Amino acid sequence: MTAYRTIVVGTDGSDSSYVAVEKAGALAGVSVATLVVACAYYPTGERDVAAATDALKEEAYQVRGSAPTNEILRIAREKAFAAGAADVVERAIVGEPVDSLLSLVEEVDADLLVVGNRGLNTLAGRLLGSVPSDLARKSSSDVLIVHTVR
Repeated sequence: MTAYRTIVVGTDGSDSSYVAVEKAGALAGVSVATLVVACAYYPTGERDVAAATDALKEEAYQVRGSAPTNEILRIAREKAFAAGAADVVERAIVGEPVDSLLSLVEEVDADLLVVGNRGLNTLAGRLLGSVPSDLARKSSSDVLIVHTVR
């Protein structure tokens, strides 16, 4: 088995997503891989906020506009470096998390996508699907779902 060359990790600024960032940072360090830390966000226009709130439901607090996204990525970058990553790239991506992350994986030719398990054990996640399960089903790369919430 060859080592991973490019790893993408998604974060929304939650504590559990930072656990996934730390795991991805450690993997990138031992694999000598580039780590792409990504945060999906919605622009802050009034209509855009309404669309984001509708799409994210109870997770709507997550990311609205690029200002919080920049801070989330800065923190994630620091956590990734502290965990062992040497080459970290920040990417703010507009759109909903699943499609945005999948597009980014293709764009950077990532061979591993890392996400936290938040949402997998919720009723809504079981009935409607969750970001981690949707990514695992649809990704063309390996997917590591980190147990960040039990």
